[in-house]
Amino acid sequence: MVKGENFKKITVVENKFEADLIAQTLQEEGIPCMIRSYHDTAYNGIFIPQKGWGAVMVPEELEREAKDIIAALREGLKKEGQEGET
Repeated sequence: MVKGENFKKITVVENKFEADLIAQTLQEEGIPCMIRSYHDTAYNGIFIPQKGWGAVMVPEELEREAKDIIAALREGLKKEGQEGET
């Protein structure tokens, strides 16, 4: 994390795989990011179905660019999944 930058939550992820994929893609595009997991070992993850697995956070000034990248990534995964079903 860069000192002095304000990070903002831009999306929620459903699992660690999705979090890792988004983080890797953003980093490849030069966007720093943090993943904040909602998993709580004390409660064995019982809140994950309500809150999601975790949040993706990026610097506020890169929010729009990061959201566009994530939307394109998710759309590509959705199309890939639909092609596999036929």
